Amino acid sequence: MGSDPVERLDPVIVHHIVNTLGWPDLRPLQKAAVGPLLDGEDTVLLAPTAGGKTEAAVFPVLSAMAHQGWTGTSVLYLAPLKALLNNLVHRVDGYAQWLGRRAALWHGDTSEATRRRIRVDAPDVLLTTPESLEAMLISVKTDHALMLGQVRAVVIDEVHAFAADDRGWHLLAVLERLERLTGRPIQRIGLSATVGNPDALLTWLQGARPKERVGRVVAPDLTRASKASDVSDKAVARPSGDVELDYVGSLANAAKVIEALHRGEKRLVFCDSRKQVEELGAALREREVTVFLSHASLSAQERARSEAAFAEARDCVIVSTSTLELGIDVGDLDRVIQIDSPSTVASFLQRIGRTGRRAGSSRNCLFLATREDTLLQAAGLLTLWSRGWVEPITPPPSPRHLVAQQLLAVILQQHQLGDQVWAEQWNGLAPFDASAQPLVDHLAAQGFLDRDGGMLFIGPEAEKAFRRRHFMELTASFTAPPEFTVLAGRAEIGTTDPSVLTEERPGPRRLLLAGRSWQVTFTDWARRRVFVEPVQDGGVAKWQGSEFRGLSFALTRAMRDVLLGEDPGVRLTRRAETALAVLRTDRAPREVHPAGTLLARDADAARWWTWAGYRANATLTASLGNLADPVQRPTDTHVRLRQDLSPGDWKAARAELPDSLTLPSVDPRAVRGLKFSTALPERLATATLAERLADLDGALAAAREPVRIEWGG
Repeated sequence: MGSDPVERLDPVIVHHIVNTLGWPDLRPLQKAAVGPLLDGEDTVLLAPTAGGKTEAAVFPVLSAMAHQGWTGTSVLYLAPLKALLNNLVHRVDGYAQWLGRRAALWHGDTSEATRRRIRVDAPDVLLTTPESLEAMLISVKTDHALMLGQVRAVVIDEVHAFAADDRGWHLLAVLERLERLTGRPIQRIGLSATVGNPDALLTWLQGARPKERVGRVVAPDLTRASKASDVSDKAVARPSGDVELDYVGSLANAAKVIEALHRGEKRLVFCDSRKQVEELGAALREREVTVFLSHASLSAQERARSEAAFAEARDCVIVSTSTLELGIDVGDLDRVIQIDSPSTVASFLQRIGRTGRRAGSSRNCLFLATREDTLLQAAGLLTLWSRGWVEPITPPPSPRHLVAQQLLAVILQQHQLGDQVWAEQWNGLAPFDASAQPLVDHLAAQGFLDRDGGMLFIGPEAEKAFRRRHFMELTASFTAPPEFTVLAGRAEIGTTDPSVLTEERPGPRRLLLAGRSWQVTFTDWARRRVFVEPVQDGGVAKWQGSEFRGLSFALTRAMRDVLLGEDPGVRLTRRAETALAVLRTDRAPREVHPAGTLLARDADAARWWTWAGYRANATLTASLGNLADPVQRPTDTHVRLRQDLSPGDWKAARAELPDSLTLPSVDPRAVRGLKFSTALPERLATATLAERLADLDGALAAAREPVRIEWGG
């Protein structure tokens, strides 16, 4: 055997790489992946966006399928977004057909007729989501062993998006159940463009018994961090790209800049809320810019029309939330524009990675800050990026609610389960192990489970809470707020928040959706449908925000560094330079102390400027007890204290703080937003949210720093 890894691939695949794709060679990542994947190792493949990760995984896996004679559905390809799977299926199927194999798609939008065909004639590669995989396992229509019993490998695209979310816990639990079904270890292959701790991510991906599995991180295009202050196993993306930061002062001004710059080019604009997407889209349409929108509240048909149009268009603007951040192909893109700032470096790397794919082009991103606080946030984020820093991926702690979900789901799958052996279903994966016995007892006591003859069954309370659409409520680990479907005739436009239909406003009731204004003609309250007709303008866009998380300790500290004079390391427009100079002159003396934190009291309030991030400040607020302001919640930058705080009270509390940190308090209304919280004891549901809201490390770091005190009148 020669030294070139390509020689280990199936000859038919090598032939098509050269003759069908016209590639003279594989990329470094694709070569480096061949050995470990063909040897059956668990692997995390890291490369910048558009680094060829899909092919790096699929070519060796298809070669193993051919060499080892895998039959049935032997490979699962999981992704977090249906749109990403839609984008990938034809590509993966084309590669599979080189070997006389085929791939198929199964997710929430797949028709029942297509599902019936897949059940009868299984594809070799099945592209799906973890939620659809769960639905297959609990469905009475699917023969689990026949359809999924031959799985040998699973490819998990955008694995970091799972690991940092409850969907990651759900994914791991389902994979352990799948290994019980197949009776063999399943090779796990994670693909990621941005991650700060790849070795920890690999261990997480390996699930219940990482020490018993062989695995490695493959990242030839990334370098390891060397500074002691960095996370020890961090992979750092080398900062590259043409990045500029501008301050425009309003969304209307952002529309003027976008309309005027780079005409004739395809521009992708990222916003961090659906409301902002809609308002910017409408403003660009008023300026006669060809614009397409993408966000989660647009109908599948509306998104598909936009995606198909802008994949072929040239002189246009695409305005999107993070839905286009992941690996969906948007065609030959020229520019990325960011309105305000994402909250993580990882998101920025995904977004700038949308550009620079065409030969002779480079990665680029223009930031347009509409407010002073988002200008500072963008500058802080770019400071971190310039340092080569990327966030470590940390799974959310204490997923007790998902343990309850998995207990119910596995009993649905098997119809009954022994009350002494239930923990075996997850092969010892914590917290889905025997430590959850008190939760099993609670579910039985509350009627979510029935016990009879040493067996566990689905109980009447579970039927009542989750029966909708044949227990489909149990397949998703996240909660979507109730929204109304918007219909123009028979065409579905998307969904809107019900408050748009109920809040008092003068004049006719109008919505803004898909970048256009619509007047409400009829509201079907019982069926949550609203019928509309197009109008010229005046529409309002509004949705409930997702769970408030605030900014991280690292990002908030970088913003502090910018106020203290650090250069973000990118090109600044004159407007941005002027605005930052004003911030440094006006805010820094009142909010920042170079050697630590700042406690300032004036006639209006007492504030402890920690610059520690929202979660750390929420932890400090709870730990300070009655010294914290009982009404005003903390911010990313400071903790609000009682106005009558005395120097003696502060000194005593400050001395005790490092040894007395407590979890933040939780609003009872927030518990209702935790999926499956109804299956938990109230105290456990509250504790779960409190642990997720806390940042004990950040709070401790701030509590130990010197404090400068400015005691005003």
